Amino acid sequence: MMMVSDGKLGAYVVESKGGAIACITLSLLCLGTWPALLALLERRGRLPQHTYLDYSITNFSAAIFIAFVFGQIGESTPEAQSFITQLTQIQDNWPSVLFALAGGVGLSIGNLATQYALAFVGLSVTEVTTASITVVIGTSVNYFLDNKLNRADVLFSGVGCFLVAVCLGSAVHSSNSADVVAKLGNFSGDCKNVSQEECQRLLGGEEEEMESVKEGTATFLIALENKRAIKVLGKSMFVGLSMTFFAGLCFSLFSPLFNLATNDQLHTLEPGVPKLIVYTAFFYFSLSCFLIAIALNVTFLYRPVIDSPRSSFKGYLHDWNGRGWALLAGLVCGFGNGLQFMGGQAAGYAAADAVQALPLVSTFWGIYLFGEYRRSSPRTYALLVGMLAMFAVAVGLLMASAGKRETR
Repeated sequence: MMMVSDGKLGAYVVESKGGAIACITLSLLCLGTWPALLALLERRGRLPQHTYLDYSITNFSAAIFIAFVFGQIGESTPEAQSFITQLTQIQDNWPSVLFALAGGVGLSIGNLATQYALAFVGLSVTEVTTASITVVIGTSVNYFLDNKLNRADVLFSGVGCFLVAVCLGSAVHSSNSADVVAKLGNFSGDCKNVSQEECQRLLGGEEEEMESVKEGTATFLIALENKRAIKVLGKSMFVGLSMTFFAGLCFSLFSPLFNLATNDQLHTLEPGVPKLIVYTAFFYFSLSCFLIAIALNVTFLYRPVIDSPRSSFKGYLHDWNGRGWALLAGLVCGFGNGLQFMGGQAAGYAAADAVQALPLVSTFWGIYLFGEYRRSSPRTYALLVGMLAMFAVAVGLLMASAGKRETR
């Protein structure tokens, strides 16, 4: 369970292994859900720049809430400081603050790349690949930063399962791309050759709603292409995979950097300076994530990437279509990140990387909400099942490897 020590502690502390696993499990559900909300809005035609700006606002708001509520419980003492106290001591703890800020930059850029990769590669494969790269690199680094807190034989067996899942995920995308080409037939060329009139002809001459079209059919794929914000038909499969691998590399950095911010394994703090509590580090982490996201997406409003439509800040302010879902995605992700770090501080950040099994949740949403892989080939289904099986084994192994960090 989660414990709050008596008045000697100035922050809410997860002390037990059970409490840590509970935090990690809740984080897994949250972090597997927010990408589905972003993908839903893109498929409905909302510009990704608009969505990510809304997402960033509530994502940072969640970090502020966590820091001020959980970081201010109890009295602040020299040995166990509160969030506000540590904010006023940046002249002493700035090396750890820099690690937290750097971690936020990695997460922000990774999330941004993920948003575009989701359109090209789909929820399941995007999340599988980014999570696997995160585990293979980030978890390995965290294991050594945590002074081998986790059981190596169990932990690296899980890492091996994630590595297999990367290969299977790439194979799923390749097989599914071939299925799409086969479904589209003569319409598998550049999406610009598929006009709105042609789409209406395929739909029987009427502007039917997407819900009335059978998922997985050529009619559905072309209707979706005409409606979505990012056009993907006819684009090379390597475009999406490249963005996915780049996002995975960014994600693999943020957890080790956060680990360094809260535990000071490199001894960058002066003797006697308290280490950053999770909530202070999370605040700085989310601050840099927010600033980078705002700067990049405001730029992309006027200079879009991947052939997205141009917009403006005024256009963003007036776009209320789906804003509620975007704001909800930011809150879900923000609380998911906070729970991950709270659990990692107690059980070890390598074990907390079990949340990278979030594709199990994302795949459920992808199949349930978007009909991903409907009417695909038996080969694609077999590869998809194999990929998810590797993830199920991997998350079990990572959780089983959890140790218990000394909190005193």
